[in-house]
Amino acid sequence: MAKLALLVPGGSGQLGRDLAALTSDDVDVRAPGSAALDVTQTGAVVEAVTDLASRAREAGSFPVVVNAAAYTAVDAAEEDEARAFAVNADGPRVLAAVCSSRRVPLVHVSTDYVFAGDGDRPYEPDSPLGPHSAYGRTKAAGEDAVLGSGASAWIVRTAWAYGATGANFVKTMARLESERETLSVVDDQRGSPTWSADLAAGLVELAGRIAEDRGPERSVLHCTGGGDTTWHGFARAIFEELGADPDRVHPCSTDEFPRPAPRPAYSVLSNEAWSESGLTPLRPWREALHAFVAAHREALRQPTARR
Repeated sequence: MAKLALLVPGGSGQLGRDLAALTSDDVDVRAPGSAALDVTQTGAVVEAVTDLASRAREAGSFPVVVNAAAYTAVDAAEEDEARAFAVNADGPRVLAAVCSSRRVPLVHVSTDYVFAGDGDRPYEPDSPLGPHSAYGRTKAAGEDAVLGSGASAWIVRTAWAYGATGANFVKTMARLESERETLSVVDDQRGSPTWSADLAAGLVELAGRIAEDRGPERSVLHCTGGGDTTWHGFARAIFEELGADPDRVHPCSTDEFPRPAPRPAYSVLSNEAWSESGLTPLRPWREALHAFVAAHREALRQPTARR
C-alpha cells in the first residue's frame, strides 16, 4: 500500500480515535477534535488541508481527508436541527470545496439514517433516500454536498457503530447488566452492529486504494459488520460475552419506548458493492463483538455478583 497522510476531522470521537490508532510507518494520521478543527469554518479547513498536502509532499506520501466529524445526537437534533445541519451538511460542503481546490481526495462517513428504514431487504448504495429524522435529513444533505462538489470523493455509509470511546450501545448494556436484574430492549428494529475499529481499518484500506489510483468506481459504498440482528439480539449477545444470563434481556416493541426522533425499523445495508470493489469485507458482527469485549473487558467493568 502507498504511504498515506490522513487528516481525520472528528478525531475525538470513537471512529476518529480508532483511525488515529492505526498510525504506523506507512500511515500518518492527524486526527484533530472539533475544538482544534471546526469543519464549518472555511479558514480553519483551508489551513488544515493545505498543511496536510504540504506534509504529504515532504514525506513522499499521499494525502487523503477522512471526515469522521458529525453531530450524532439523534434525539437532540430534533430540537436543534440548525446545529446538526451546520456540522452534518455545511461542514462536509466546506471540506469538499477545499479538498477539490487542493486536489485532495475526500472520504466522508455517513449513516443508515439517510434511508426511510421501512424496507425488508438490505439497502444498496443507490437505493432511494428517505430520512425521517432531523439527523437523517442533515446527513443526507451532507452527502449531496459532497457528491455535488466536484471533489474526488467517496461516501461510506455505516450503521450501529460502537467502540472504546464515548457512549454507545455496548457500553450501555454493560452498565445496565450490573445495575438491573432484567431489562427490556426493542426487538423490532434490525441492523448490523459495526465495531468502529473494524470500520477504521476498512477506511484506511479504501484510502490506500485511492492513493494507488485504484479507488472504487462507485462513489457511494456501504461498510458494516457482516450479518444482522435486532437491538434485542445484540443486547443478548453482549450479555453472553460478559458471562451474564441473556434471558435477563426481554424483548419489547419500539412503541413501548417512544423517542423524540423516529428510529429506522430496518437499517441493514448491503456490503456487496464494497466487496465487489475489491475491498475487504468486515468480519461478522458477532465475531467482532467477541473481539471487542475481549479487548476491553476491564474497561467495561464486567460485574460478577449475579453470575
